[in-house]
Amino acid sequence: MANELEELLGFLSSPSPQVKNAAVDIVRGLTGSDEGLRSLTAYSNVALPRLLPLLRDPPETAAAAAEALVNLSQDADLAAKLVSLGSVATAIDVLYKHPDHPALARGLVMLLTNLTQVESGIAALLQIGDDKVEGLNVAKLVRSFCRSSSRESADDTFEHVASILVNISKVEAGRKILLEPRRGLLKQVIHQFDSTNPLRKKGVAGTIRNCCFEADNQLQNLLLISEYLWPALLLPVAGNKIYNEEDRSKMPLELANALSHERETADDPEIRQQALEAIYLISLQEAGRRALWSVNGPRILQVGYEDEEDPKVMEAYEQIGSLLVGNGEAEPP
Repeated sequence: MANELEELLGFLSSPSPQVKNAAVDIVRGLTGSDEGLRSLTAYSNVALPRLLPLLRDPPETAAAAAEALVNLSQDADLAAKLVSLGSVATAIDVLYKHPDHPALARGLVMLLTNLTQVESGIAALLQIGDDKVEGLNVAKLVRSFCRSSSRESADDTFEHVASILVNISKVEAGRKILLEPRRGLLKQVIHQFDSTNPLRKKGVAGTIRNCCFEADNQLQNLLLISEYLWPALLLPVAGNKIYNEEDRSKMPLELANALSHERETADDPEIRQQALEAIYLISLQEAGRRALWSVNGPRILQVGYEDEEDPKVMEAYEQIGSLLVGNGEAEPP
């Protein structure tokens, strides 16, 4: 088997397009099974350098190679190897040369999702160390993510950018790029919270939560987009009751209007928990608590808590309540 596999991997570099296409199709098939993945992993030092250049081949061949690399890069060690081979730069370059080939574009975005699960992949995507282009890749992906949402369909080519954003916002450098006011990236991302696509919605919630870890030194940048931030954080945890006029009169219009009629709650408890964790991180700062009171946030949390049934989400509500009470803020300051 080993000799046959080595021979197969050699065909990936064949000058004959027919032979190369046949070989990449077989390799793609192998990556669809545990046994095939184990075999290819054992020969990853040969397989990865042969597959990666195929991303620059015609889109049909490139899409097959991308699918194989997506499956292989689920292994963190192989993802790190691919990063060391320059796969992040290659994927971005090919993605924007063939944006109108959905199968290839989707495969490349999924590949970038896997590559950014390792630290070296995040650093490569952020282009850390190169001041002239740092954050440029992220800006491109955010733009594609937001533009494609207006054409949402069963095959949402850029939906996995949501997961990339979660990955890069786990590190300080990624959060700083997203929070930089002149880029306005987080503001663009927050708009996607209204998406009907659950992957987009959950990714946006996770990204916002991660960015709120910077609340201790970037609170001002977060509050600069409070017009969009508070609805994204508070509406999922507001319950489904209609709020009375007195409560709504203490809220900005974007919240008051949404809470003046019946609505669907966020079905995914993970989204509700992430929203509450973000509110908690903001509320750790005195200015953050003042901002929460200014939109009547504690009242929204009180009403939402009454309808909540998930134990973990209830605990997240209670954590914020304890923080407010502990700071002597059971009533508006």
